Formats: sequence, structure tokens, C-alpha cells
Amino acid sequence: MPNGPLSLPARLCLLAWDLDPTRAAPVVRAGALADLARRGLLVDDDGIATPRDLDSRTGDPALDGLLELVSESLPHGWRTWVTLHARYTLDAVREHLVAEGVLRAEKHRVLGVFPSVDHVLADTARADALRTEAHQVLSGATRPDETTATALTLAAAADLPATATGTPPAASTDPGFAAVLHELETALRDASPAPSLPKGR
Repeated sequence: MPNGPLSLPARLCLLAWDLDPTRAAPVVRAGALADLARRGLLVDDDGIATPRDLDSRTGDPALDGLLELVSESLPHGWRTWVTLHARYTLDAVREHLVAEGVLRAEKHRVLGVFPSVDHVLADTARADALRTEAHQVLSGATRPDETTATALTLAAAADLPATATGTPPAASTDPGFAAVLHELETALRDASPAPSLPKGR
């Protein structure tokens, strides 16, 4: 990955950058769920996303926040978790990207009263590199690692513009993870509305 590693949900956040946050949030959440499943921290228990160990942590604030949310909530299937409180994960990923210098947070007031924050790309080269990598993989010019293949699989399921040029390669040969990924893909297809114009962040 050019310019240093990004987590799976962070990659999806940048690939979905031009989308309204209500569309981007499920994509980023699906990436976080896939990342936790790939690490073995969330396991499939008869269709339910279940923490393997309540004390496990990744060191990534967005992933650890989601792991804590799943641990403290009623049991839900993978598809439900793609949209349930998905904005929390999107916000956590954005905060981490601000800390990494990839995004810049610009504070302002709505109607001169209510505080709000807009996120702006500070490192456009990083986002451009991700899109270039996506096009190279989808065209067959390069072979991706598992994280990139998973990101492109989820991006395609959400119908992100970055995946319009081809079909993503298989993301995993592990049957357990492939089954989870299929659930996440299905949830993203179900959650994707008709394309809309970008809105404010």
C-alpha cells in the first residue's frame, strides 16, 4: 500500500469519500467488521457476530470501539451490524485519519449557533494512490494482498465509483471468513440506495 498502511475501514472511508456520510457509514462499518473477523476477534456463531474474547484489543480506536459496542450489545447478525449505529464507526475512523494527517477537521457553526465539523482531505495523494491501486487491481495489472482484495470486494458491493472498472478478485480462501464477507456484501447491497449527489460532511 503506497504511503504506509491504512486499516481496512480507513481505506473504505477514503474510497467512499465523495459519498454522503449516510451512504459511507455502512461501507466503513462493513470494513471494520471484516477486519475484526479476519483477525479472529469477531467470530460467526450461527450467523451472529460474536467476540471471541471480551478483553481483546487491536490498538486501532475505531476497531476497538466497534468490538466494545458488539460486546456490550444484544446479539445481532452480521447484516444488522453493517447499519446499526454505523455512524459511530465512520466518525471514529475519521478522527483517526485526522490524527494521521490524512484528513483535516474544520470547525464551524451552523446558523451561527450550532457547532459542527467538516472533514477535508489533507493528504490527497493518499486518496489518489488508493484509487490508482483499485484501478490497477480491477484491470488485472496487479495482484492485491488480502486487505486490498477485501476492501475492493466491499466497495463493489456498495457500488462505489472506484470499482466501476472491473470485478474484484477473491478476497479470501478461508471458508469461514468468506461466509462472513458474503453476509457483509449482501448487507451493503441491501443498504445501497440509488446514487445521489454528494452532501456536506
